[in-house]
Amino acid sequence: MADPFAVTNQAPPLRGVNFFTRDTALGDALRPYVDLTGDPGLHRIGELAGSEEALSNALPANQNPPVLRTHDRYGNRIDEVEFHPSWHWLMEQAVGFGLQAAPWTSERPSPHLTRAAGFYLWSQVEPGHGCPISMTYAAVPALRADEQLAKEWIPQLASTQYDVRRLPAAAKNGVLAGMGMTEKQGGSDVRANLTTATPAGDVYQLNGHKWFCSAPQVDLFLVLAQAPDGLSCFVVPRVLADGNRNPFALQRLKDKLGNRSNASSEVEFHGTIGYRLGDEGAGVRTIIEMVAATRLDCVLGSAALQRRALVEAIWHTRHRSAFGGLLADKPAMQNVLADLAIESEAATALGMRLAAAVDAALGGDAQAAAFRRIALPLAKFWVCKRTPFMVAEALECLGGNGYVEESGLPLLYRESPLNSIWEGSGNVNALDVLRALRRPESLEAWLTEMAAVQGADTRLDAAVNDVLQALADIENAEAGARRLAARMALCLQASLLIRHSTPAVADAFVASRLAGDWGGVFGTLPRTTPFGQIVERTIG
Repeated sequence: MADPFAVTNQAPPLRGVNFFTRDTALGDALRPYVDLTGDPGLHRIGELAGSEEALSNALPANQNPPVLRTHDRYGNRIDEVEFHPSWHWLMEQAVGFGLQAAPWTSERPSPHLTRAAGFYLWSQVEPGHGCPISMTYAAVPALRADEQLAKEWIPQLASTQYDVRRLPAAAKNGVLAGMGMTEKQGGSDVRANLTTATPAGDVYQLNGHKWFCSAPQVDLFLVLAQAPDGLSCFVVPRVLADGNRNPFALQRLKDKLGNRSNASSEVEFHGTIGYRLGDEGAGVRTIIEMVAATRLDCVLGSAALQRRALVEAIWHTRHRSAFGGLLADKPAMQNVLADLAIESEAATALGMRLAAAVDAALGGDAQAAAFRRIALPLAKFWVCKRTPFMVAEALECLGGNGYVEESGLPLLYRESPLNSIWEGSGNVNALDVLRALRRPESLEAWLTEMAAVQGADTRLDAAVNDVLQALADIENAEAGARRLAARMALCLQASLLIRHSTPAVADAFVASRLAGDWGGVFGTLPRTTPFGQIVERTIG
């Protein structure tokens, strides 16, 4: 008689898997731009990401959220945030891999695409600590608006040494950056900001608040405030050059749905020193480069969540038996897994295409810059919007096991809506698509991508024609902005899969997402889809 207390029919822990070498979709997404198959850095990230050490630090960082210390034992204001050791371990690895700002000073080919692949891989371990990593990466292009500030800060931002000491930047081995844009009364409408910036010699004194200040423990912040000539951007260091702390009052940490390992705060400025970055009145134009870079990381981070959830679903169903066989062999489950797989691969392909455009645009390619302008809000809108549905379905593949914290799926699920909200919600990005489309070069860049596969699939051709018809009345398109953005993003993903993936993946994607042969929920692909072939491609 079987032992009723024996543990059987449970999936073993997902350990010892190299996240890079097992990701065929990532390799195919990178290869059109640069072959990184043998890249030692990505191999190292992939190996560590799938290790016991990495995975044993992911949950503790979330289970032990940061703690705000406003005063020391004597009553002195200190405004510090304390983190669990697992957070610091994760940060040390990410900075050591150069995922924060190293690409901006790198001499290697395709540094931003390589970094994008690394960020995507490492974000699969624990997504919360990606916030200060992303902020630091995104601060560099904005800082280039001022030669002196760029010279002072960029080398430190690009350092691969993680240094948490509260010292002037010049005395540190490396620094990290954050951002303060939104206020209580305005949210995304930053032109409604009330924080003031008063000239005081070579600096400005800031007075006011920020409702969301990302990563308040870092060394410098890009902050929007109202100067005499309008909304302007300022560099606000936590510690001044003389060693004194800049007034930076942390009021409280946000109690968030997800992203719990990371600190997000409310902050007040009381005579806080800021250095103007760019011209007075040009704050939005100055900081928009930072927003663009963080939006790219929203796409990459969402693609990472999709990938990790997908791998967990496949791993579980390959080791779990029910109704006389493995779950992964059941036709209904195969349909679900294949559907999740093509969603994940489409997100990965689009994220890497955008990162490749960053490299090309920085090299002076005007076509790449125009493509980035239109494709970035498209991808931010669509990939981030799809992620919660996708992660929820993957969680369900584990049944009750997926609803338990130890599985790691609840962590992914709570994180999944974040990137759709951060750096502009769905409506903000859909409307940004309309703004981009009013520039002829943006539409031309999207059409160039479509022209590369014109005639390859009549269903995609028909979808492109639908988009062009919708664009005929662009001046009155706001009510349909989401529908238009979704359709354009899907066409873009389909074009990438047709060019760079397998026919099975591309056909299933076009049939379901563009041609209507889909039930609207995962697991309703056409019955003729080669489910097993698509799933096998995913993790081998």
